[in-house]
Amino acid sequence: MSDFLIFSVTIAGIYAIMALGLNLQAGYSGLLNFGHIAFAGIGAYATGITIAAGYPAALGAVAGVAAAVALGWGIARLGRQLGSDYWGIATLAIAEILRTVATNEDWLTGGAQGISAIPSLFGDLPKPWDALAFMAVVLAVLAAFALACSRLGNGRFGRALRLMREEPKLAACMGYDLRSLKSRAIMAGAAVTAIAGSLYAHYMSFVGPDYMLASETFMLWTMLMIGGMGNTAGVITGVVLVQAAYSLVPFAKDYFQFGSDIAGALRIGAIGLILLASLLWRSQGLVPEKLRKIP
Repeated sequence: MSDFLIFSVTIAGIYAIMALGLNLQAGYSGLLNFGHIAFAGIGAYATGITIAAGYPAALGAVAGVAAAVALGWGIARLGRQLGSDYWGIATLAIAEILRTVATNEDWLTGGAQGISAIPSLFGDLPKPWDALAFMAVVLAVLAAFALACSRLGNGRFGRALRLMREEPKLAACMGYDLRSLKSRAIMAGAAVTAIAGSLYAHYMSFVGPDYMLASETFMLWTMLMIGGMGNTAGVITGVVLVQAAYSLVPFAKDYFQFGSDIAGALRIGAIGLILLASLLWRSQGLVPEKLRKIP
C-alpha cells in the first residue's frame, strides 16, 4: 500500500511539472500546443542516450533542456506563418514526426524497444528509502517550479503574456514584441517539461516511443481544463484529481472483480465525467484565473 502511494504521488508530481510547462504556453499565453509531450520525450531520450553513452545523468538533463528549448524556438518560428488553430495542428504533427523518428532510429533511440536500464537517482539506497528520496526530489522540483511560475505569472512578463492572449493588437500597440513573447513562453515551458521527462526516465528506468503519444498531451490539457488554466494552484488541483481517478480504479477493480479492459475504460470514463462536469458548471476550471480589473 505504501509503495503504491509513493508511486502515485511521484507520478502525479512529474505530470504536474509537465502541466506547469504547458500552462506557461496555453494558460498564460493562449497558445494551442497539441504536441507538448514532445518536450518531455526529448528530455527523457536525452537522459537515456547520454547515460547509455557513459556520460553523467546531469549532462543528460542539461542536454534534454537544451534540445527542448531549441525545438521550442523552432516551433515558435513556425507560428509566424500560421493561425492559432493551424499552428496547434502543426505542433501535433511535429510531435508525431519525432515519435516516428524515435521508433525507427534504432541506432540512436533503441527503436520500438526503447532504452532500458536507466539508473535511478537513488538506486544505492535500500527500499523504500530510494523511492521516498526520489519522491522528495520530484516534490521539491515541483515546488520550485510552481513558485517560479506563480511569480512569473504575477510579474511583468506574465502580465505581458496575458495581454498578448487577450488583446494582441493592443499589446503590439503598446510596444510588445509578440514574436519574442511567444518564443520565450514556448521555450520556458519546453525547459520545464524536459526536466519532467528526464525525471520520468530515471523513475521508470526506461524511455520509449510511447512516452510521446498524443494522448499524453491531451491528458495534460485535461488537467489544465479541470483545474483552471493560467493559475498555478488550478494546475496542481487538476493534476491531483486526474491522478486520483487513475489511482482509485485499481481498488474498484479488486472490489467489484472486473477485468483490466473494463478498468481501463472506467479510468477514461471517470476522467471524462470530471472534465464534463467542470466544463458545465465551472467552465473556467475549479480554481479559475484571477485577473486584475481596471477600476
